[in-house]
Amino acid sequence: MSTRIQFVLLSFVLLALSSFAIAQQNQDAEVTTDVVEESPLTTLGDEYHNSIKLLQNRFRIDYKVDEITLVFFRVFGSAPVVLVRPDGSKIFSTQADGEDIFWYDANTYDMISIKNPTPGPWQAVGQILPGSRVMVLSDIRLHAEPLPPMIFSGEILKQTAYLTNGGEPINYSEFRDVVDLTIELGSTNNPNYNNFGAKSELVATFVDNGLGMDEAPLDGTFTGQFNLAIAAGEWQPIFRVSTPMFTREQIDEPLVLHPNPIEIDVQFDGGGEGYHKLLIDAKRDLVDISSLLIDGKIRFPNGDIQNFSLTELSDKTREHLVVNYEYGVFRVKLTAYGKTVNGRDFILDVPEYTFVAEEPVVEAPEPVVEGNEEQMTEADIALAEMMIADEPEPEESVDVIFWILVINGSIIVIALCVLGFVMWRKRSTTDSVSDGLMAKLRGLLPNKKTP
Repeated sequence: MSTRIQFVLLSFVLLALSSFAIAQQNQDAEVTTDVVEESPLTTLGDEYHNSIKLLQNRFRIDYKVDEITLVFFRVFGSAPVVLVRPDGSKIFSTQADGEDIFWYDANTYDMISIKNPTPGPWQAVGQILPGSRVMVLSDIRLHAEPLPPMIFSGEILKQTAYLTNGGEPINYSEFRDVVDLTIELGSTNNPNYNNFGAKSELVATFVDNGLGMDEAPLDGTFTGQFNLAIAAGEWQPIFRVSTPMFTREQIDEPLVLHPNPIEIDVQFDGGGEGYHKLLIDAKRDLVDISSLLIDGKIRFPNGDIQNFSLTELSDKTREHLVVNYEYGVFRVKLTAYGKTVNGRDFILDVPEYTFVAEEPVVEAPEPVVEGNEEQMTEADIALAEMMIADEPEPEESVDVIFWILVINGSIIVIALCVLGFVMWRKRSTTDSVSDGLMAKLRGLLPNKKTP
């Protein structure tokens, strides 16, 4: 009897466990069914979260998809792919109408956007790269750290970022040819700043090619290099991801771009005869002056170039002597390295500074009296004083000249009068002699009598 009772109890236990397992399986199935119903796409393979793995160039689109954007990567220079619908009909790139089908083909990929695609298995025919994925673009975002709170005009910055699609990182290297990643600064048009009314400035392009500041090519990390050679003022960062099909923007809070904090001045002949002194300082409320390093270049008026570096750390103004062997325009170009007052390292491209060294005017030398008063005798001193005393004043000199002219003019007038009188007397005497001779001649001639 006891054995039979034990067998019955064991049967009830097994039945209860079986019922619980079945219920649990049904509950899991319901949860799984709910998850599947929430997803509009059926992915084949889970290695890539943002792509559908190609199985012999085939992929599947579920029935809940209203619009899908696909990217196919193919051999460089090959023809665009051909899509085959589940019913066997084909879609060529030339059939894109710009309404239901958008198609962009480049040398290495096709980007296709389809509205209300037919659910079911699709196929792509073309020279698709081995291991390629059908990338389904849904929510492309660029994730980059915010710009530093204190930045300067002319600063050179490095910043890294990465892409996500639907919240998952994109590590497919070919995808870098599909998107353009940029950061622009747009003016807030605040009248209290110098950039009021300025146009938007493209300050960085993110690349993943291993060149410039990018550390490794095709590693999924994009590097942007900023050269903020723009006007100081209040700007708003705009992060932009662009594809041939769409553009996504992320706008951050406005920030203030401070003017270049490096200050340059020059002291002419400040380094002694033949040397000018170049003085380099910084705004102490923005820059830690004790960390400032300078790498510079000076172009002389004759075209010669001198490179120099100032690497001694101190709290004093940096000084550099410039040889003054030419007169004209000196041009100074600097690159500054240091830290801000909050400890951030920076690299600054300092605007060119110029100064003009003018040739001194040579004045005529003053007459020099040999010897000095101590060596001069008393007679020499007295003679010099008499000569100074006898020198006419300017007004007296004018009077003397006037009387000289009057006297000389009078003498000339008297001489002319005397000369005129003499000539008149001479002429009168000549006329008298002539009259006497004529009278004598008349007396010598015989008189004619009248008949």
